[in-house]
Amino acid sequence: MNMYTLRIMGDWSVARGKLKEKYAALTDSDLYYVDGREDELLERIEKGSGARREEIERFLSNEHNFRLIADSLSTQD
Repeated sequence: MNMYTLRIMGDWSVARGKLKEKYAALTDSDLYYVDGREDELLERIEKGSGARREEIERFLSNEHNFRLIADSLSTQD
């Protein structure tokens, strides 16, 4: 079984500030980052900002040199 997880690469404090500038409705709770829970973080940002996930990812990667990468995890049943 193959699983994928997102990993955030970059300085989260900088990205967090940029997100708050662009999407003023985001709260500190929306932007709370826990390593390994990147999907949950992006879901909170989507809900708090009203933006689509693709727009958020593009904003972070294109404008602020911040990367979301997919790690492939292989598990056996």
